[in-house]
Amino acid sequence: MHRRKRRTPEQKLRAALRHEGWTRGRLRPLDIRSGDTVVVIAGKDRGKRGTVARTLAGQQRVVVRGVNVLKRHTKAGVRGNVQGGIVDFDAPVAYSNVMLVCNRCDQPTRIGHIVLEDGTRAIACKKCGERYERSTD
Repeated sequence: MHRRKRRTPEQKLRAALRHEGWTRGRLRPLDIRSGDTVVVIAGKDRGKRGTVARTLAGQQRVVVRGVNVLKRHTKAGVRGNVQGGIVDFDAPVAYSNVMLVCNRCDQPTRIGHIVLEDGTRAIACKKCGERYERSTD
């Protein structure tokens, strides 16, 4: 009888990322951050627009408010501190399935990288060419 070797969570993640595209199993840095406006370009919520609640760089996913809303059935806590019932929550979406919306031209756009005069790097809109400004909230 042949037994399978158990894979560690890191090995499982690397195998999943290998099927993700051009990164060949390496994690790529996410250009989209929390607070950015994005539009979903693939999946059941295609065409929906929302703001990024948080990013999961280790899984190459982003959580967008109002997109990919799932239901979780929860049991009531033993001590009564957790109420049971059906809870709606925003599930993560693959990073490759969202596109950044430019805050100047209000169009979904690809991201270009530019180097500023002081040597710092920034991202720019590929459609209008303007530097992408993040709100400082």
